[in-house]
Amino acid sequence: MAAHRKPRQRSLGGHTARTAFTLALAGVATATAFDGTGQAEPNLSPAEVKAKVAKLYQEAEEATEKYNGAQEKATAAEQRLATMRDEAARKEQKLNTARDALGSMAAAQYRSSGLDPAVQLALSDDPDRYLDGAAFAERAGDRQSAAVARVREQLREIEQLRGAARVELTSLKARREELRTQKTAITAKLDAARKLLSRLTAPERARIGEADGGTADGASRASRTSTSGRAHLPPPGSAGAEAPNSRAAAAVAYAYSKLGSPYVWGATGPNAFDCSGLVLASYRSAGVSLPRTTYAQIGAGQRVSRSELRPGDLVFFYSGISHVGLYIGNGQMIHAPNPSAPVRVAPIDEMPFAGATRVV
Repeated sequence: MAAHRKPRQRSLGGHTARTAFTLALAGVATATAFDGTGQAEPNLSPAEVKAKVAKLYQEAEEATEKYNGAQEKATAAEQRLATMRDEAARKEQKLNTARDALGSMAAAQYRSSGLDPAVQLALSDDPDRYLDGAAFAERAGDRQSAAVARVREQLREIEQLRGAARVELTSLKARREELRTQKTAITAKLDAARKLLSRLTAPERARIGEADGGTADGASRASRTSTSGRAHLPPPGSAGAEAPNSRAAAAVAYAYSKLGSPYVWGATGPNAFDCSGLVLASYRSAGVSLPRTTYAQIGAGQRVSRSELRPGDLVFFYSGISHVGLYIGNGQMIHAPNPSAPVRVAPIDEMPFAGATRVV
């Protein structure tokens, strides 16, 4: 009976190796096809590229507003933590002072406790004076008890502060992790948009309004050239004259002064902005404090309908309230669109309208 021998392994060479390599590449390509932004796109028309890029910018802006919210919470947590640490340091200083006083009392008591009080009275040259001293010692004992109680209370307060600081530190770490997550999401969306735009020729990008391809350099070039369009805009005073009050007019004037500034996510000026950063800075210049994010800004004032809009109102877009602009009248707003375009005037009809707020 023939022995069953293990088949000899054949080395991969020649045609066999080339076949294996081809299959491996096919596997990588298949895996990439199911990998989000890494997915190989078919040949898209410029219009299709524009639609996909617009969607990516919207998603990046949603992540930007989440980043802004996490940044705001992280800053607040850092401030609370610093306050707690300062307060704990002050209380520890008071505790050390109380401990020193308590130690002095204990040392004095030890030094005077060598003889029984009755013996001290019998041997005293001045019993009346001794009795006065004994009464003082009793009062000192009361003060010692009070000092011990204060030390215990201070220890309890310090421990409570330390516990609250530990909770705040945990919150701060969570906020910082959220910042990293949102930053990664923003970067991925913007990179995907740039890659899509890079597949178009310069004339094609110009036709869809993305002449610079969405790059940082493109935003910079746009900021230097877009100011030439200001000659075709209504003068700031004409919009401000219709504003509900001087603060709204001042916010509109500030936004006009920032036309051409580049979009940078997370920026609140004075030289670059994201969408919520622009309206925040505009009203900050007028002495009005607004929340940092679009989600909070929409609730910062009185809601108004589209038919009631007046210059200075905040106008919001998309169902997720992820974009905001500053209304300037005649169906127009000033906003910071996305990394491919600087701060500019645009019709409020160019995006899905979600609501409006009058903050002053």
